[in-house]
Formats: sequence, C-alpha cells, structure tokens
Amino acid sequence: MPVLRHTSACVVDTSSSPFARLRPLPVNAVRLDDAFWGPRRQLAREVSLPLQHEYLERTGRLDNFRRAAGQQEGPFEGLYFNDSDVYKWLEAAAWFLATDPDPALAQLVDRVVAMVAAAQQPDGYLDTYYILGNLAARWTELPRSHELYCAGHLFQAAVAHFRATGKTTLLDVARRFADCICDTFGPEESGRQPGTDGHPEIEMALAELARATSDRRYLEQALYFLNARGYGLAGGDEYRQDHKPFRELDQMVGHAVRAVYLAAGAADLYAETGDPTLRETLERLWLDMATTKLYVTGGIGARHEGESFGKPYELPNERAYAETCAATGNVLWNWRMLLLTGEARFADLLELALYNGVLAGYSLDGRAYFYVNPLADDGSHRRQPWFACACCPPNVARLLASLPGYFSSVSDQGIWVHLYARSTADITLPGGQQVRLHQHTRYPWEGGIEIEVDGAGEFSLFLRVPAWCEDGASVRVNGQTAADPAPGRYVEIRRAWRRGDTVELSLPMPPRLLASHPYVAENAGRVALTRGPLVYCIEQADHPGIELRDLVLPGDAAISAEDRPDLLGGVVALRTHARLVPPGPAWDGTLYRTARGDESSASAREVELLAIPYYAWANREPGRMQVWLRRAPI
Repeated sequence: MPVLRHTSACVVDTSSSPFARLRPLPVNAVRLDDAFWGPRRQLAREVSLPLQHEYLERTGRLDNFRRAAGQQEGPFEGLYFNDSDVYKWLEAAAWFLATDPDPALAQLVDRVVAMVAAAQQPDGYLDTYYILGNLAARWTELPRSHELYCAGHLFQAAVAHFRATGKTTLLDVARRFADCICDTFGPEESGRQPGTDGHPEIEMALAELARATSDRRYLEQALYFLNARGYGLAGGDEYRQDHKPFRELDQMVGHAVRAVYLAAGAADLYAETGDPTLRETLERLWLDMATTKLYVTGGIGARHEGESFGKPYELPNERAYAETCAATGNVLWNWRMLLLTGEARFADLLELALYNGVLAGYSLDGRAYFYVNPLADDGSHRRQPWFACACCPPNVARLLASLPGYFSSVSDQGIWVHLYARSTADITLPGGQQVRLHQHTRYPWEGGIEIEVDGAGEFSLFLRVPAWCEDGASVRVNGQTAADPAPGRYVEIRRAWRRGDTVELSLPMPPRLLASHPYVAENAGRVALTRGPLVYCIEQADHPGIELRDLVLPGDAAISAEDRPDLLGGVVALRTHARLVPPGPAWDGTLYRTARGDESSASAREVELLAIPYYAWANREPGRMQVWLRRAPI
C-alpha cells in the first residue's frame, strides 16, 4: 500500500494528471468574502448543513448505518440508495472544514464517519440496504440497485475528508470497499463478475480515489466500468446509459443526471489516459447538449418521464424537468472539460449552470430546495425542505461547500481566473513562486473587476472574457491598455509582474434579449431577458392584478438595470415597459377559430414590467412566473 500524503483540499485533483492542461487550486486557497457567494456559503454552512443532518436522522438514513452495525434493531428505512445522501452530506461537511475549521462540525463528522465504518462488512462491502435486507443478493441487481453509485459517493466523501482534515478514517473505509469492488468486477475471462451500475458515478469516484492514493488499480477499475457500458450489463437502455458503448455515443439521451455523471467520469479517465477516442466522444456529446438540448438557464433534462433529455430542440418551459442535480452534474462535467482544455466555452457553461440552473434550486433562506426547475409556472411549484428521494439538497450543499475551488487554476504558463467575486487567492506557481491575487468587484451585479497582484516574477495571467460580453471588454494594467480581449476567450497578459501591479478588467453588461433557435417551437416570437451571467424572469408578486401571459414587449423596448438592495436579499432588477394585450372578446368560450390577422384585444395598454434574477423566484407568495416573454415585431 502506498504511503498516503495529505494535500490541501481540491475539488478535483489533476495536479499529476498527464493529460490535463490546468490544475485546480485547493478549495482552501481561495477566500470568498463577496456579498453574493460569501453569504450563500455561510448560509449553507450554518443553516442548510445542520438541517440536512437533522433530516438524515429524522428519516432513518443514519439509523440504517446503526442497524447495519448491530447497534440498533430495526429494518432498512427509505429508498435503496439512501446511503448516498449521507455520503454527500459528509462530502459537503468536509469541504466546509477545509475552508472554515469548526471543532463542533469536525466532531459531528467524526461521529458519522465512525457510524459508517462500523457498518462495513469484513470483506469491505458496505451498502445498508443489502446488509439489512438480503446480503446474499448483493451485486445481483446492478441495473437498479445503485450499489456502485452509493460506493462512488462514499469514495468522493472520503477523498474530500482526507484532503480537508488529513485523517484517513473514512479513506480507509473507502479503500476497503474499493478493493472489494476491484476483486469482484471485471471481464469474465479474469474470473470476476462482469457488470456496471445502472447509475453512473463510480467512474469519476474511482478516478479521484486513484489520485488520492496513488493506486492505479482504482483507475483501471474505473476504465473497466466505463468500457462495460453498452452491452446490457446495466439494463441495456438509454435511461441507464447502457444502450451503446460509450465511444459510440453521439448524442445526450436518457436520464440527464446519469448522462452528465458518466461524461464527467469519462473526462477524468481521459485526463489520466489521454485516450483520444474518449476526448472525441466527449466533444460530440457536449456539442449535442450545448447546441440542441440546453435550457437558457443552463438546466438540462426536458422530460419528467425518465428525468431525461428530449429530442433536439425539445425544451418545454412549464413542463421542464431541469433537475437541480442535473445542473450540478453539468457544472461537474464542464469543470473537467475546462481543466482538460483551458477553453472558455466550458467555463461559460459552468457559470451559466451555477448562477441559474443550480442556484434556483436553493431558497434564499437556505431551508428549501427545488428538485425540478421549470421556466414557467402557475404558482403551484414550491421548494421543499426535503424529499423522499433527497439527492438534490446535499448535492447543492457539496457544490457550495467546494465552490472556492472553481474560481482559479494554474498551468505551466501561469494563473487562470475563471470566475469573478471579491476574494483572495493564494497561489503556488509551478516554478514555486508564491502569488496572492486580490479580486475587488461587485460581480455579478457589475462587470468591473480589479485584480491586485501581490507577488513578483514572469508569468501569464489568463482572464476569462465571457461569451455574453459582446459590448467591448477592455483590460488595463496599472492604468495602461494591455490587451484586446475577445468574448468567449481567455485574454492572456504576460509580463514580469511586480508586487502591487493592478489589472482592471471591464465587462460591460447591458441588459440583453435572447432568442431561441427557430426549432424551439414553444419560444417562437419570444425573448428571454439576461444581464451578465444571470437569466431573468417576471413574477406575479411584482405585477399584481396582471395576467403575465398577456404581456408583450415592444420590439424596441428600452431596458434599464436598477439596484434593489431591498428586494430578494439585494438584486439588480431589470425594468422596462410592456403592452398588456389580453385575448379579445371573440375568444370567449372558443379554443379555435378562423385566423383573422390581429388576434388580440384592441384594449391593449402599457404597463411597467420588473424582472428579477431567475434564481430568486418562488421566494415570496405563490404566483405565476415565466422566463420567455412575448415580443412584438420590430
């Protein structure tokens, strides 16, 4: 067994991955003290994490481990994959310990880790559903059992816990279970059991466990599980990502969370092996998703049936599924693609999904969650504090906990800044020099970013210019124009830096109107309001007595941005005028009639329209909401 060396906590550690272009910073290398993400992480730490632990207790998820260890009597409670919620909570707690050491939280984590360890079987197996039910049936129901999925979340929690604390208590549990899995599964000719899980997760987890332990066996096992797909071992269908061998995939289909988790695992394996067929497949899948199956919010998954992708351009609004976990998976996949390539398009999509698709799933008070994130609603859809299938709450918690690790990375050339917020980053460059970057900004409300360089030496600073910034970004160093940045690219500033040098990046963010591809039938004649990285919506609470479906934006609508510190925790809202155009009286009691040109009422009147960030909807009294608005021809 190799000697384990504790390293600082990383989201995904590609430090020694031979085919990764960028290397992430440790989670605890970046301190977020901004007014946007800082309070949200604090809320997740102080409110969401304790409440989620309370629900793990209340719903029997922790009791399942006590019972499996023989410490308590009783049968298994809940859904067969409930162990994974405990592991995701542990991962979230570990990342918070990395950035905000807290003795009380550390003690609670130690207790939960001990509970998990006590339930482990002598041969390393650990799944309380089968331990408490029919242990003889373990590994016989892989298409539905989620055994390897749960194991994957255990491994990710163990790596996070080890990196954050230096302790191997959970990592030892993970290694014993991983060894059990490696001894069990493989090609039939090896004398092992062929198989792979119906829910991908184990692939990226084993890759990360291999990095943390320097045990290549785990990497080889992850590659086996990926290669085993497409032969009916996991159910043989699109829903389980088992309809084709991975390298033959050409579009994103089936269960959206499973699809992006599998892609993230394949990206990890490409980072370690450099297999060009993996990279080619990942590129095909990403283009299919980004150009035909992606909601304007960065959400994915059009259908409630199977929580799945639809056909190309099938993106219904009110019936959108867009699961919070799917948006989280979208962040995880795009993060890996960014590390592999250094291409801004992946950071752009990561940012879009983070600010909109993920954050909408989390209430402003940190106490409730959306499982499903529609882009239009009649007021009946509300966040819940917990779910019987509770994958989303701890997924949000672990992403927010690890968020500092997504802001910057390094390469042989220098420092890359992907996301913007008031923060301080402590960076060690490959040559060993220490650099501290201080970011000063009100992003995402304003597009001015000042970066103070506290360090010296020659290296490049790469700053992302988002694709949405179409109005003339600019960069100045010490007051002098330094580069000509282009949207959707990283601008490189290479120089011999001196302590105190200041970089000013200006990203103009006027309100924009977005249109859908003409094949997205439901959005024909409609536009979405955006500003910077944020997608906006209109909500009934701001338009009392108005039927939102009757609002029509003028073709030349003037839209202004307005600071509203009093609204929804402090936002920049968008204000404009619209016409209220209800159906004419000829439509009363009629669903269809002969088309006559002007189908609207002659009694249209002008009203004021206020749009709020999409992530903040449904935090007030129930009422209609919509993202896509009718627009009159110019």
